[in-house]
Amino acid sequence: MRNIRNFSIIAHIDHGKSTLSDRLIQMANIVADRDFKDQILDTMDIERERGITIKSQTICLPYTAADEQSYYLNLIDTPGHVDFSYEVSRALAACEGALLLIDASQGVEAQTLANLYLAFEHDLEILPIINKIDLPSADIDRVKKQIEEDLGLDPQAALQVSAKQGLGIDEVLEAIVTKLPPPEGQADGPLQALIFDSHYDAYRGTVVHLRVMHGQIKPGDTIIFKSNRAAYRVEEVGIFQLKRISLKTLSAGQVGYIIAGIKKISDTRCGDTVTHADQPCDAALPGFKMTKPVVFSSIYPTASDGYEELAVAMEKLNLNDAALVYEKDSSVALGFGFRCGFLGLLHLEVVQERLEREYDLSLILTAPSVQYQLVMNDGTDLTIDNPAYYPDPTRIEKTREPYIRAAIITPDRYMGAVMNLCLERRGLNKTYHYLTSDRMEMIFEMPLAEVIYDFYDRLKSITQGYGSFDYDLIDYRETDLVKLDILINGERVDALSQLVHSDNAVNRARVACEKLRQEIPRQMFKIAIQGAIGGNIIARKTVSALRKDVTAKCYGGDITRKRKLLEKQKKGKKRMKMVGKVMIPQSAFLAVLKSDSD
Repeated sequence: MRNIRNFSIIAHIDHGKSTLSDRLIQMANIVADRDFKDQILDTMDIERERGITIKSQTICLPYTAADEQSYYLNLIDTPGHVDFSYEVSRALAACEGALLLIDASQGVEAQTLANLYLAFEHDLEILPIINKIDLPSADIDRVKKQIEEDLGLDPQAALQVSAKQGLGIDEVLEAIVTKLPPPEGQADGPLQALIFDSHYDAYRGTVVHLRVMHGQIKPGDTIIFKSNRAAYRVEEVGIFQLKRISLKTLSAGQVGYIIAGIKKISDTRCGDTVTHADQPCDAALPGFKMTKPVVFSSIYPTASDGYEELAVAMEKLNLNDAALVYEKDSSVALGFGFRCGFLGLLHLEVVQERLEREYDLSLILTAPSVQYQLVMNDGTDLTIDNPAYYPDPTRIEKTREPYIRAAIITPDRYMGAVMNLCLERRGLNKTYHYLTSDRMEMIFEMPLAEVIYDFYDRLKSITQGYGSFDYDLIDYRETDLVKLDILINGERVDALSQLVHSDNAVNRARVACEKLRQEIPRQMFKIAIQGAIGGNIIARKTVSALRKDVTAKCYGGDITRKRKLLEKQKKGKKRMKMVGKVMIPQSAFLAVLKSDSD
């Protein structure tokens, strides 16, 4: 165990985690130059295009140090986005140390702090690294000052690297060996292993990524998962080196994988403890919790006959994404689909893009919603996330909605703009303090429903890209909730319904009606687009009718001839309006989703 180092790379989004991982892998010579590609650990097209890590990856790097000893460095790469913070915490629990990566031009940002606190909770050894020192805008002295003042770490211990250019990578590898501690554990004790990730293999079933804390695991062992008591027989164990390398045994301190014929990825829960069936460990490892979705939306195929294809695609996608929760749903306007729960808005976007790309589907998504708690007049509690299930308001005593604690780090010159944005979104300013002479951290408590639309985009635009944002759920608080219905030609379109705060209802209805007016094609009759709460119409826009000049063929004669033709046309239009169906294009549903961002 003295020659093993388990570490993770943590950073704010886009500070160079994947690029540093690439350089470490190249230095370990486990991939030929001709086979190498940038972001080698990122396996999805979306990850490569957006430059983000969605699925955490693991790799074992062999390294010969300056003292001529051979070491195995287990790198556990983690996602950077706030949606996946639980996965990050479980990955950190499998490590003894962490490389804290800081952009030399951007400096310390909100998630740099959040991830540092996560690492402190797991009592990890922190090694600060200043990346992107080759950039013209790099300000190393300022970043060193932030490391000391904001993070409370020793700025002199910070390594300076350029992952893109490959500068300073040797020093990083040496520092991992000399400054990060080796793992501790008893190889001869009862098996206790932490699951920190898993992925699905079409031929072998679920491949479980785990860190062995105590004991040993080998093919032929019968294991059980502590959370659901499921028992399996181990078929193969090994380590990751871009490909799976099978071993005879995995022992305490090692990070690797097991294959045990597990059919569903949902059976292997992130953070769960694996132990032997015949000689179990005394207690499960701490920190395990079930991941709960916070944002909900319904997914429908554009064509009604595409439901079967969507059902197959959802099943396959769920094999690789255990955090996705879904159930069957139906809508009068859109037919059959699925009601899905997501970890956050980025997770929603990723699922939508994967369904469209990997399974070649054309989809419509309803407006994202959060879970609301309703207390009814008869004392019963009801939890809803779908506007379709919102009960009669006269039966509701009170409504509660989820609140978050938002931490925003921004240069102080943007303080007023950030304050206005958060107060517009019903935020409460709890506190703010200066991290340095010109950078401040502002803490707000605000409803999650106000953040899931376009808050992050607005924050980035008003702070010219310098603002950073991190949040965590705190509790549920009482609110004044109403159901906003959209009526087109007098018919309620259930897929466009939203649950909104009463103060925002009129504004949201006006924007939605205006967007629909621009998207719905004109007919031979007028189309009324209305926003309504119950029986009260609070907003209206009209799509004007296409006109045909029926009097063009009249020449000469009395005015009554023209009047007679116009009256006949008027009656025809009235009858047409009563029986005419208005087809709503897919772009109209998407436009309503983006209503706040324009």
